[in-house]
Formats: sequence, C-alpha cells, structure tokens
Amino acid sequence: MAAETYHASYLRIKDDQFMRKIKQGRSLLKNCEVCPRNCHVNRLDGELGECRSGYEPIVSSFFLHFGEEAPLVGTHGSGTIFIGGCNLQCVFCQNYETSHLLEGQPVSIAQLVKMMLTLQENSCHNINIVTPSHIVPQLVEALYQAKQQGLSVPLVYNTGGYDSMKSLQLLDGLVDIYMPDFKFYSDTLASRYTAVQDYGTVAREAIREMHRQVGDLIIEQGLAKKGLLVRHLVMPGMVNDSEKIFQFLATHISPNTYVNVMPQFRPAGETGYYPEIGRSLHYTEFLEAIRRAQEIGLRRLDKMS
Repeated sequence: MAAETYHASYLRIKDDQFMRKIKQGRSLLKNCEVCPRNCHVNRLDGELGECRSGYEPIVSSFFLHFGEEAPLVGTHGSGTIFIGGCNLQCVFCQNYETSHLLEGQPVSIAQLVKMMLTLQENSCHNINIVTPSHIVPQLVEALYQAKQQGLSVPLVYNTGGYDSMKSLQLLDGLVDIYMPDFKFYSDTLASRYTAVQDYGTVAREAIREMHRQVGDLIIEQGLAKKGLLVRHLVMPGMVNDSEKIFQFLATHISPNTYVNVMPQFRPAGETGYYPEIGRSLHYTEFLEAIRRAQEIGLRRLDKMS
C-alpha cells in the first residue's frame, strides 16, 4: 500500500474522457506531433523520429529515488521511471547514456503499468516519469490502465521543458506535479547546446500552460501534492540568462513559484567540444544566481536537492 491517502488528479478523470485522450494521443503518434520537433513519422508502425523511440517506450531503470527534491522524496522515496531517448539532446547531458545512447529496453504498456504498480506497492510517495516529452500518449494509456488496477499516488511529469501544447493538453487533469527544467531563456544559447532552435520560446509557453493546469506547488506535511516545481541548472558563464529565467517566473508565472536552483553543473557528454562550458560551475556563479533571484522577488527559492 502507498503511504499517502491523497487522491491523485487522474482518479477524477472519467473513463470516457480517458479514452478520448488515448485516441487523440494515438493520432499524434501516427503522424508524430508528440513534441515540438514534429517529425511526422508513424510511430505506431515503429518508425523513428529524432527521439529514436517508436511506440514502445524505452525504460532504462525504475526504482525508489531518494536523490530528488525533498518534497518529492519524503521518507519512502519518489517512484522514478527513467525513459530512454530525448527530444533535446543537450551536449552537456549528465544522463548521456540514457538520453543519447538509449540505454535501456523497449517495454510494452502493460510492463510500464506493472512498474508503476510495483513502485506503489513499495510505498513510493509519487510516480515520477523522467524525460517523458516524447512518450506522452503512451504515458496516458499506461496511466489509464494503472488507474484501473489501483494506482492512486500523485503523478510527477519530470521534463526537460521542451513540450508541445498538444501533449500538455492531453495531460490536463492527469498530472499532479509538473517539474520542468528551465534550461535557457535565450533561444540563441539553446541552439548552441541543444538540438533545437526555439527552446526558450517553447519552454516559456509550456511552463505557462503547466502552471495554468496545476498552480503553485502545494506541500502538506513536507510532501508535494500538486503544483509546479521548476528546476534550473546554472550554467558556466550564463548567470545573465539565469536572471532572465527568474524574471520570467516571478513576473509571468508567480513569485511563489518553487524553483530549485542547482549548482552541480560539471563537464559531461560532449562538453569537450565546447570549451566555454568545459569546466565545473564556480560556486560564486551559483551564489550570484541566487542573489539575483532573491532580488527579483522569487519567494519560494531553494536548493532542495
């Protein structure tokens, strides 16, 4: 049994609503528009787009995670499922083997459901799907089946922030906690360090929609129940871009937005080809980012991990 009695949002969605969402999701997969890259391949038939993932999601691992933000971890851990592949392909990815090299195995929807239920049986506080932007229709289908079999803990959508409005509309009413990375404000910076040209623009609109759906983060007895939790990894030499992110969140989302400002950037992945980020973050840069966020007026600012 799960440790919480909180009733997750998806439990309130009627079966006919779920079935409409599943149908819409399959339509997105047939001519793939699941993420903003819009590859237009038929993933229902196993065709591969930029994420190199067909119909069956790739799962690299699943376990009770105690290294996430404290309001997710609690005493029993966050039930984390790591999805292989990624629509961003960041050159500095610290999960390079999973995101770039597709470490893991394709799983059926039934197997994904079993993972969720196993994590709940082990008393996780939530189901935390990591890097799900390219498998939203499959997630919706798995969530429906898991609900039918007794899943009841909150759902965490743990994303890189490059999410399509069509997918977010599918998720409306299903997700309890949106946890996007907000990597870059500048599209120009993003185009150098990711595989997309419009990351900042897309992420801003996606985060607006996430907040519209779930609001500010609600924490009860130390545990996150519902709302938006934003992560931002401070990049070497890019504190000015961090400041623009903080300004956007405080002004256009909410000054009460929970933001985990992270100092743990280190050279990884392909950073050897980018000398300007081929070093660890100076702690003084992290402190400067925190100072600017506080000056801007973000009230729920914390290094929570």
